[in-house]
Formats: sequence, C-alpha cells, structure tokens
Amino acid sequence: MIYRVDEGFIVNNFNPFTDMMYDNSWVVFCLTGSEDYQVMSGGIKPVYTIKVSKKHPEWQMSVMDFVEYNEAYNKNMILSISDADFEEAKRQYGLHHYNENCLRDYEPRFLIHSTTREHWENIKNDGCLKSWNMLKQEKPNRERHPIGKELGDSDDYSDFIMFSEGGLFGEIVVLSKQKGSITMDPDMRYQTGARLYFDVEEIVRHGLLIRDGCHLKVKNMLPLSPHLLWVGDWKSVGL
Repeated sequence: MIYRVDEGFIVNNFNPFTDMMYDNSWVVFCLTGSEDYQVMSGGIKPVYTIKVSKKHPEWQMSVMDFVEYNEAYNKNMILSISDADFEEAKRQYGLHHYNENCLRDYEPRFLIHSTTREHWENIKNDGCLKSWNMLKQEKPNRERHPIGKELGDSDDYSDFIMFSEGGLFGEIVVLSKQKGSITMDPDMRYQTGARLYFDVEEIVRHGLLIRDGCHLKVKNMLPLSPHLLWVGDWKSVGL
C-alpha cells in the first residue's frame, strides 16, 4: 500500500496513518532537494527510511525501483513526494522493472563486496557468496545480527548480498564488523580482508540483480563463477 504525503515529511515515533508505532511492514521514501547527498538510507528510527535528492541524476528511477521492490515484499510505503514528481518518475521509468535482466546505461560495470579475511576463506570453500540469513541457518551460533542492523537496515535486507560501487564503504563494513559497532573513521587500524569485484553484466544476464531504490544486491546466493572478476587482498595488491 502506498501512502503519499507532501515533501518535507518528518519521521517521528508514531505512524500518522495508524496512530501507532511503526512495525516492520512500513518503509519511508523522501525525495529532497539536499545538496549534501544524492542517496542516503537507514539511520532514521523507528522506521527504515531512504532519502534521495533531486540532485541525483536518476532520482526518478530510484523512486520507482523503491516502489516496485517494496510492493514485491508487501510493504506499506510512505512516499514524501509531490504529485507532479511522482508522475514524472512514472513516466521516466516507463517499462523498466526493479529486477529487469538488462543493464541500464548509468549502472556500474562492476560491484564490490568487501569481507573479512576469515569470511573470504569460507567463501572460497563454498564457491559462492551467501546472504546473512542463509549463513545464519547453516551456523546458528554466528553473530546475533548483521552489522547493517546498526544502520537501521530493513529486516528483509538479510536475505540479500549487499555491494558497493567503490570508495571506502566496503572497508568501513569490515572495520565495523571487527569493532562490533558502526565505526566511520577510515584511518582507524583494522585487519584488512578482501575486496571481491563482480561482473555486473554477468549478474544481470543471469537475472540476479535486484534494485531497491538505493542499493544493487543479489538475493540469497551468488556463485563466484562466472561472476567474480578479481580479488583484492593485502597480497594481490602488493602489500
């Protein structure tokens, strides 16, 4: 169900459509005019929230990927967006879909999954990447919740393998896993793990890429072959 409100919606403890606290069935999307970011997710409690600035050149696609993805998960959505902008997003989206098996012009040609040294050894043995929920089923005594939970990630995100497009984000994930909490200092000492570079065209060709309006991800499992392009660790980069 979609509940549209005007831009500038402020999230507080009570859902304005139920007069009760939010539960896991609710998500929020805010279209903004911010100069400080293009896309920002999580971190706004008590409901999972994505903010997209109109400075983002593909904001229309983000709006509709968010809508289609959350419709597939039967979520209740609060969209903070004007009628005119919502109609523009629909027109721009056209016949696209959040899980379409074609690579869009603006999408990256490779994605990065960063992991700890120990987890990389397990990934090599398995021959694939697995979502947090799949790993939890196999090893019930592993970590109590994924590190993304600290950022306010929606529960269904644990069904997915998450990626970055570059920068320091993946290393922040590895650092935070080792510290046991979100740690944003890129200069803090930590034990390096591995960066896995994946071929997006292969992922898309096999119909595995999912777009949620903020992230590019794969559900449940991703075989290393034929998707893995290269692994960067302390040895392969010459350290």
